Amino acid sequence: MYFINYFIMEGNILEAFYAADYFQLSGIQRIIIVKTYKDTLEKSCNENYSPEILSKLAETIPLTDDNIFLSSLVDAMAVIPLNTIEFGRLSIKGLRYFLSCTEKPFTTPEYEVFRYSAILAAKQVSDDAYKFFMERLPTLEQIEQNENLLQPEIKFITDHQKVAKELEPLTEFIDFRRIKGQILVDIIEPLEIVPAKILLKSNDSNLNNRLCLG
Repeated sequence: MYFINYFIMEGNILEAFYAADYFQLSGIQRIIIVKTYKDTLEKSCNENYSPEILSKLAETIPLTDDNIFLSSLVDAMAVIPLNTIEFGRLSIKGLRYFLSCTEKPFTTPEYEVFRYSAILAAKQVSDDAYKFFMERLPTLEQIEQNENLLQPEIKFITDHQKVAKELEPLTEFIDFRRIKGQILVDIIEPLEIVPAKILLKSNDSNLNNRLCLG
């Protein structure tokens, strides 16, 4: 208990949480989550430990919509753009729960949600897959600054079937209709990690939206 109090006093929230988890002090864990998450919102992304804590909880407790502690973590994460969270800080299960909370306002554009999910899935497969998808999936800012990034490249796709399997639990929570049709066709479809029927339906929706607006 002394060590946990020390960690909290020193501001080492993540260490305090893991210590409480090790000693099975669920009450202390609740205090850490509920009492400190608001403070983390005022800090930089690297000092906001909600991705790590959410990932830990995703491995240990049922993820339900009415859990006030999980809801607090989702609120803390919702203000962090996904592309600013280093890969390795957030687990697949943690990300899946986060994305499932669709009623929460997120700050991340849908393409960036896909990009982060795909790269995180690739990281679970191999270093080569991770490096490949990092290179093959530019950020939305890079796409907007350089239209040439939309030109498809024909090359061997590293472990795309394994990556697709890792990505599968996240795919249902990504709204591909909110991603531009050109990006779907030129960047996402060639990767062969999202079922073609999902992309085709999303691209048709994009076309219909453009026709209605026009």
